[in-house]
Amino acid sequence: MTRTFPGIGHNSGQDFDGYTGRLHQWRKARRALIPNTIPVEVVRTRLRRAAAIGLDYGTYASIRAGTGRDIAALLFSSNALGMIRQAEMDATKSAKLARVAADRGVLVHRPWVAAAIPPLDFAAEAPLFTESWSDMRARLRTVLRDRNVPADAVLLVGDTAFEASWCAALRAGGYLTSDRYFGAAP
Repeated sequence: MTRTFPGIGHNSGQDFDGYTGRLHQWRKARRALIPNTIPVEVVRTRLRRAAAIGLDYGTYASIRAGTGRDIAALLFSSNALGMIRQAEMDATKSAKLARVAADRGVLVHRPWVAAAIPPLDFAAEAPLFTESWSDMRARLRTVLRDRNVPADAVLLVGDTAFEASWCAALRAGGYLTSDRYFGAAP
């Protein structure tokens, strides 16, 4: 006699203590909890906020949905601001940052001194390539602790893969390339 097994998705005749009933009730309650549409006033407010921090609505909404928080600070790498061989920014980047309604900071790579450059609000030394993951995380958290900003309310803007790793180390709200933030790429 050959034994046959039921296919995928079959519960083999077992009830699992009413699991499917509880699952149905949970899904129904979840759908009732989360509205299918966002009120127009909320969308308008979020559109204004996205514009105020220099983002398109889609990027802003995805970061906000992922973290559950508004973006309170923008943290740039010195590479993202074009401060590679000099301690000053491009005029167009500086003009955009002057219009941003959020804390604006820069993580400066050596040999430049970590001093705030207008229109930025603060500056700190960027993590070193030789630092361990935990040291890098501690350095980045110290920068935010001094500013009293939660990590998941920070958007990191950088240019390299190393700078993208800062987002994971910090558990920041998101990461964008400088081309995407400043509009050079679609």
